[in-house]
Amino acid sequence: MEVTVIGVAGGTGSGKSTLVKRLQEAFIGDDVATLCHDYYYKSHPELTYEERTRLNYDHPQAFDTDMLVEHIRALKNNVPIEHPVYSFVDHNRTDERVLVKPSRVVIVDGILIFENKELRDLMDIKVYVDTDADLRLARRILRDVCDRGRTMQSVIEQYTNTVKPMHEEFVEPSKKYADVIIPEGGFNSVAVAMLIQNIRSLIDAK
Repeated sequence: MEVTVIGVAGGTGSGKSTLVKRLQEAFIGDDVATLCHDYYYKSHPELTYEERTRLNYDHPQAFDTDMLVEHIRALKNNVPIEHPVYSFVDHNRTDERVLVKPSRVVIVDGILIFENKELRDLMDIKVYVDTDADLRLARRILRDVCDRGRTMQSVIEQYTNTVKPMHEEFVEPSKKYADVIIPEGGFNSVAVAMLIQNIRSLIDAK
C-alpha cells in the first residue's frame, strides 16, 4: 500500500487541529491515520511536577522527534506502530500506548515538524497554517484554561517566556519549507477545498 504523508505545521493556536479534522473528514474513505508531534514530548519521571512545569516545551529538544521519524517510516512500510500518550495536566508521559495501523493517508501535525529535516523529508505535502499572533494567543488561553486546567497567568507567562520567542526562532522560519500556506487553517474553506483536491490528485497518482 502506498502511503501519503501530509505535514501540518504552524504556531500554537493557529488552527492546525481544525485543519487536520477537515482533512480526516475528507479522506475518511481512504483510511486516515493521524500523528501529533505533541504525543512525542520527552518523558521526565526524574523531575518533580514543579520542575516539569518550568521546562521549555516549545524548543525542538523537548520532543523525541527520532521516535516520530521511526514511526512514520514504519507506517510507510506498512508496519503498525504504538505512539506514546502525553498528559498536559501532569506534564509527563503516561503508561498508555495507542496502536496506529498503516493507512493510505498519514497526517502529522505540530508546531515544529518542519524544523527537522529528517522528519520533513518523509512528507509528501507540507502545509503551514498562518494566523495572526493575537488570535493564536487568545485560542491558546481558552484551550489551556478550559481544557488543561491551567491558570490564565501561567498561560500568559509561558507564552511570553518561551512560546513567543521559540515561535520567532524556530516555527516562523520553518514556513519557508511549506508547499502550501493557508491563512487561518481549517477555518479557510476555500483553501481547504483546494488542498483536499491536490491531495486527492497525489493519492490517485500513486
